[in-house]
Amino acid sequence: MSKVLICGGGVIGLCAATMLGRDGHRVTVLEVDPAGHPTAPAEGWDSWERPGVAQFRQPHNLSSRFRMISDQELPGLKADLLRAGCVWVDYLDSLPPTITDRTPRPGDEAIRFVTGRRPIIEWAVAAMAQAAPNVTIRRGTKVRELITGASAIPGVPHVAGVRTTSGEEIRADLVIDAMGRRSAACDWIVSAGARRPIEEAEDSNFAYFTRYFAGQQRPRRMGRALTPMGLFSILTLDGDNGTWSITLYTSSKNKAMRALRDTATFHRIVSACPRQAHWLDGEPITPVLLMAGVVDRYRRFVVDGQPVITGFAAVGDAWACTNPSAGRGLSVGLLHAQVLRNVARLHINDPVAFSRQYDAETEKQVGPFYRNQIAADRARIAEMNALEEGVPVPAPNPVMAKLLVASSQDADALRGMIEIAMCLALPQDVIARPQVAAKLAELDGYELPQDPNIIDRHRLAALLDG
Repeated sequence: MSKVLICGGGVIGLCAATMLGRDGHRVTVLEVDPAGHPTAPAEGWDSWERPGVAQFRQPHNLSSRFRMISDQELPGLKADLLRAGCVWVDYLDSLPPTITDRTPRPGDEAIRFVTGRRPIIEWAVAAMAQAAPNVTIRRGTKVRELITGASAIPGVPHVAGVRTTSGEEIRADLVIDAMGRRSAACDWIVSAGARRPIEEAEDSNFAYFTRYFAGQQRPRRMGRALTPMGLFSILTLDGDNGTWSITLYTSSKNKAMRALRDTATFHRIVSACPRQAHWLDGEPITPVLLMAGVVDRYRRFVVDGQPVITGFAAVGDAWACTNPSAGRGLSVGLLHAQVLRNVARLHINDPVAFSRQYDAETEKQVGPFYRNQIAADRARIAEMNALEEGVPVPAPNPVMAKLLVASSQDADALRGMIEIAMCLALPQDVIARPQVAAKLAELDGYELPQDPNIIDRHRLAALLDG
């Protein structure tokens, strides 16, 4: 079996390491943060320091796709998450009153998922990886550069390992970049003499304001987890061990919204959201946490049909990342790790075939989730900015707008929307389903209603002013 080196010991890096280790490969994980995972799950939230993960204590969610893949590829992880205090969530438990068809459907079980806060999730994943066969985790080790060996393609560098900041050389048959959003892999690749990969990057200009709560009973869900409210969106997520979070996110250009850092202002705005106000009914366990300046980025390591480098792969956020507005990052990342494992099973001993097949399967299976999220984020930020400026908002995607309306009336359309949110289906697949397409056809020429709960700019200004 092959020797694999994974740079980055976050959730996706450790999941990939466990998969490959169980396949018999000798896997070493290099993680820059020195602190090992704590002995107890609760310490993951209270005391585990992960400065290499800027969003470590920001909201995270594990979708149905994460649970489905972990059941297939990482048996035992779901039970570990539950033992750590993570919880089951089923969005079909809170059907809106406008849905009169309550008949269960085949496949409803797939929509259920297990989730929790990022430190608790990572604690369980780290414990799993620590016990996995053929996996060694080295914390406090920082990679400085790639080292190369004999080329598999004339004129294309081949990665043979890495050199750490201490000067140590670690050899491997395959080096995997799982360093997330902050990955410097493109610079490493160029320094190794390779052509620069394709890279697209932009800031969608969202700012996130989050507060965590704890209580004896999790809040009852009365609306969608993610709800646009005009100049901001509200995101309510279940957590582990009797916790949950509320996030308000808005355009970072809207300076007035910076008042949300104040806890009283934050609570005043959430209290004005009728379907989410009761999520405040708990004990606050954090101040309002701010996150901004999150870059959307996409990388591709095959250019004009030719790998820019061989013996190397990027997975998860190191390949592509978006603003976390939909909470899909870990789920899409685990899908990418599954793709990596499947391609490695076929081609790990053929670096040229591996590079080309991994690129092709990444674009086919994972790429659509990235591109759909980028399109949704761009549309939402354009809407927020127009509302702030008092100009007409851009027309929404007509098909998705109709699907949103249909999901409040039709049980099949609602399931389709949930499947999209849970990374079980792509929008283009849902709208092609005969029962959904028929419902959308009924809405042709129908004037899409305005959500009466949306807070207009004048009322929002008054709420911000107190």
